[in-house]
Amino acid sequence: MRVISCIATEHNLWLVLLAAFVCVSGVAVALRLLRKAGENRGVQKGGWLFLTAVAAGASIWCTHFIAMLAFDAGAPISFDPILTMISLVIAVGGCGYGFAAALSRKIRLAPEFGGAAVGVAIAAMHYTGMLAYRVDGIVDWDTNYVIASVAMSVVFASLAIGQAVRRSRKFSAWAGLGLFTLAIVSLHFTAMAAVSVTPMSTRMAFTEPAILQAMAVAVAVVGMMIVGTGVVSYIIDAQTSEESYRRLQHMALNDALTGLPNRTSFSSHLDNEIERAKENDSKLAVIGIDLDRFKEINDLRGHKAGDEALKLVARRLTRMLGDGEFVARVGGDEFAAMKRFTEQADLLDFVARLKDTLFQPMRIDDFDCATGASIGVAVYPQDGENQERLVSNADLAMYRAKADVTRAICFYELRMDEASRTRQTLARDLRRALELDQLELHYQVQTSVSTGEIRGFEVLLRWTHPERGHVPPSEFIPIAEENGLIMAIGEWVLRTACRQAASWDKPYKIAVNLSPVQFAHPDLASLVKNILTETGFDARRLELEITESTIIADKVRTLQTLRRIRELGVTIALDDFGVGYSSLDTLRSFPFDKIKLDRSFMSELEENPQAKAIVRAVLTLGKSLNIPVLAEGVETDDQLTILQTELCDEAQGFFLGRPKPVEQIFGLEGADSDADQQFSGRMPLARMARKQVA
Repeated sequence: MRVISCIATEHNLWLVLLAAFVCVSGVAVALRLLRKAGENRGVQKGGWLFLTAVAAGASIWCTHFIAMLAFDAGAPISFDPILTMISLVIAVGGCGYGFAAALSRKIRLAPEFGGAAVGVAIAAMHYTGMLAYRVDGIVDWDTNYVIASVAMSVVFASLAIGQAVRRSRKFSAWAGLGLFTLAIVSLHFTAMAAVSVTPMSTRMAFTEPAILQAMAVAVAVVGMMIVGTGVVSYIIDAQTSEESYRRLQHMALNDALTGLPNRTSFSSHLDNEIERAKENDSKLAVIGIDLDRFKEINDLRGHKAGDEALKLVARRLTRMLGDGEFVARVGGDEFAAMKRFTEQADLLDFVARLKDTLFQPMRIDDFDCATGASIGVAVYPQDGENQERLVSNADLAMYRAKADVTRAICFYELRMDEASRTRQTLARDLRRALELDQLELHYQVQTSVSTGEIRGFEVLLRWTHPERGHVPPSEFIPIAEENGLIMAIGEWVLRTACRQAASWDKPYKIAVNLSPVQFAHPDLASLVKNILTETGFDARRLELEITESTIIADKVRTLQTLRRIRELGVTIALDDFGVGYSSLDTLRSFPFDKIKLDRSFMSELEENPQAKAIVRAVLTLGKSLNIPVLAEGVETDDQLTILQTELCDEAQGFFLGRPKPVEQIFGLEGADSDADQQFSGRMPLARMARKQVA
């Protein structure tokens, strides 16, 4: 009742309300700034702590000073300027220390300890200010009220700061605001209730009440300006953070070059559209787009022109979009679109507009061009009911459009596109097979036609799929060539074959096929040399087989590479001769060590005179050029007899020996005798006798 009586009878209530307003406003801002400080680290945390300390300390000091001016001491008053300023410094510094301690993670009760320090600072500020308060009279203090005021300040401040830092769910933000305000107000008015003034008769004049009120208002304005600084800082930071978040979000969801949504944004939008289509029982088209001649622009005009082309295409696509339509850039020159529709005509119209837009000519700098595009369409739900399936099927349809020069738009077709999917799956499995060492080499014998002796072995690659079983090379080799995996496979075959053959007791030659794609290796000759050195294999025992298509692709570069390989001591054979180009210029341009006659002639050799005439002509050509000829695909004794009659040098085929793993050809013991016994009996004794008589 003494405190209430002091407020009601000894204070100017108007100024008390002004002090309360300053106190509540300052405390609200200070707690906001404190939370901001707790969300930051390093220098930023220090900056926010400084703003918090200034806002809180200034609010506490202004509240105290205005309330002091509201107190009617019944005698003339004045203020010591030095102590008054010291009290302000104590308020700001003490709050700064307390807030810093509250945000420390070194001790468990750091928030409560920091709050208690703030409470002590409030008390120290008040009583320092009271020392600066000079009244013309005798001042008496009630110790009990003084102790109570300090205790309440410490307790309430500790609870308030603990609540603000921990963000406990048991109390609301209003509770923290109320506790901190109570810490300030309870200390001040309880401390004022401890004061009793006995006026003295002096010549000191009373200060005009209007002047005291003006001072109080001025202090309040200055205090609110300081608090306002904190508010503005908070708002600016919040605005900057929001703008940064929006900018980062835009960067995360949009392509930096074109401004179109990126793959992430497309994926999210597609999920939403699928859910919407499910709810509304409508249809949704997913469209894959690949620019056809974009690489030409990059190669001929540079990447800057390519970037300009992409930005122009993006702007055109954006302008053509209507309701329920969406387009994104998902890769280098790849775009994706989607269309919500109910009638097929709406989808066809959208696809037609896409085509017209993408095929429009464009002018970049001083040249005209048109990118064109391949477009693939998959429709929900018949072509897929989830995002992964729809996008995959749209891509398959797009690849089909890209492979067909007569069509720019292809819709997903189960039969045709599943074949493409199977090839893609097989390509992934082939890569895994290489990594897991699931490939193996088989060897097929090559024998002398005249004597039947073993001349060497052709190395053949075999793949047993864990689920599909045996996959023929005619199926997986083209796939490996398409996706570039043939480079790694070819290197593995050459290294493995050389290592295995190096361990044989007899120096049989091995023939390894080279894919045309392998000649894209930056230094194929050095690769061959390194493998020979690594495995210790004699270069004279290695024969590399190439087809004419390899030479036709880049004649000058290929022949230079072959000459470098031949300088190592490796022999070069021209494979599949008689089909394809069969150009005599190829034989003139490079001195091949062997010609391999294609197996297709062997199947008709016994019955077709033209086939026999071609074989005879090739054999004569080989003799005239002094190049040995090997006939592939020998499957009967009669075929071998004809080759002997026509003086063919070497033969290879199922009749002479099927491809087998090296373990089945060369046993762990008696390797040479095993091989000799396996293949020497292939030439019947009767035919050998006829040969000797001839």
